[in-house]
Amino acid sequence: MQETPTISEDVPGADSIAPHGAGTSEHKADRRLLIDGRLVETERTFPSLNPATGEVLGHAPDATVADARAAVDAARRAFDESGWATDVALRVRCLEQLHSTLVEHRDELAALTIAEVGATESLCQGAQLDQPIGIVRYYADLLKSYPMTEDLGNIESRGMQHHRWVEKEAAGVVAAIIAYNYPNQLALAKLAPALAAGCTVVLKSAPDTPLITLALGELIAEHTDIPAGVVNVLSGADPEVGAVLTTSPDVDMVTFTGSTPTGRRIMAAASETLKKVFLELGGKSAAIVLDDADFSMAALFSAFSMVTHAGQGCALTSRLLVPEAHKDEIVELIKNNFGHVRFGNPVDPSVYMGPLISEKQRDKVDGMVQRAVQAGATLVTGGEKVDPGYFYKPTLLADVHPDSEIAQDEVFGPVLVVITYSDDDDAVRIANNSIYGLSGAVFGSEERALALARRIRTGTFSINGGNYFNPDTPFGGFKQSGIGREMGTAGLEEFLETKTFARVLS
Repeated sequence: MQETPTISEDVPGADSIAPHGAGTSEHKADRRLLIDGRLVETERTFPSLNPATGEVLGHAPDATVADARAAVDAARRAFDESGWATDVALRVRCLEQLHSTLVEHRDELAALTIAEVGATESLCQGAQLDQPIGIVRYYADLLKSYPMTEDLGNIESRGMQHHRWVEKEAAGVVAAIIAYNYPNQLALAKLAPALAAGCTVVLKSAPDTPLITLALGELIAEHTDIPAGVVNVLSGADPEVGAVLTTSPDVDMVTFTGSTPTGRRIMAAASETLKKVFLELGGKSAAIVLDDADFSMAALFSAFSMVTHAGQGCALTSRLLVPEAHKDEIVELIKNNFGHVRFGNPVDPSVYMGPLISEKQRDKVDGMVQRAVQAGATLVTGGEKVDPGYFYKPTLLADVHPDSEIAQDEVFGPVLVVITYSDDDDAVRIANNSIYGLSGAVFGSEERALALARRIRTGTFSINGGNYFNPDTPFGGFKQSGIGREMGTAGLEEFLETKTFARVLS
């Protein structure tokens, strides 16, 4: 028998999905799994920690391989035997119910997101919670108008007229595996379009942030008419649970957000049954400051975006490319901006930056910073751990070589590296010198900036601080930053298959 691949969905580059190195325990779970319409308790649990304090926040059910198989079986039955995949009106109603439920429970979800994810309230007002809730509304509305059929007209063949048309139908059973950094965004950006398309879903939480995803499952079970088996929600510390989802022949599609190394393993595992795969992976995006830019504005944007959610964002511009002649000026501006970043426990509404998710991730970030300094980078500010909790000071590294580890590998922490360039062509070359292609930014005169932006191989791009992130905007990357697009009409179409029909006209 072929060995089942182990799938890790922890922090980027992680080797194990056991959260914070913790094992399972016999504590009663604070939340329940959702399997086949039932809220399920498990014998064993694992802890979820508050990253701002390091203390146990609660315990999550530790799903077994049997639980994962039961969830897949339920999703398969719901897709094959119920009318979910064909009843558009039911899907619209259920999505509208889910949206209303999330709005009604918004404050308790925000409190849990702040405690478990380490997000600030200001982030909950955006991409951590309120914007994801808006994604559900967006797909409920889109489903009312999206054309599920396309008429291709007639052709003549063998002396007869043939009428042809195309119909869109659901891809089938979807396994959705998410990361810890923006769990509400990642869950709903997969769940809402999948449900709109008519798919059934098994949603696997990140092991570091299980409670908030399980809370979503409980709200679905208790406050919506979504039929049993259409949505199933799992949490667990056993990597074999993820392996079931990526290898089961009853799963038609896998959608994963997380690190590129894990994405490669998921793609390999899914290839055995030729599943459809959608991957939203890592990034090492570059922001380019042109010599005709407003340096103060560019420095402000670069500094404060880099410390958003303690740098735990795949699309953050963690490489700052500056003209050699203006390096010292721009570095000083960013250093001053970092000095104004208030970090601490995100329950404090005045805090701008919260903690990293775990001690393990903080050690990884610090290790990369220390190695960069040993390799010749200049530590301008930061590079320090702050206790209690998993805090790391906003860190600025200058004199970074574009081929070095810190310039090539995803850090996933509040670390900005400054790289100098000689001219626009050199800036483009350095920006494209990456296995990733998720996002980017440029600051400068508009025509020149736009021309340069079009030469960078990325899926999203910001010009002079422009914000592209919204429920109607496709998000995804080039190269090893992933396959496919989330959100927008493109996000719905990821979960649809195309079937072509033809009939002979009498």
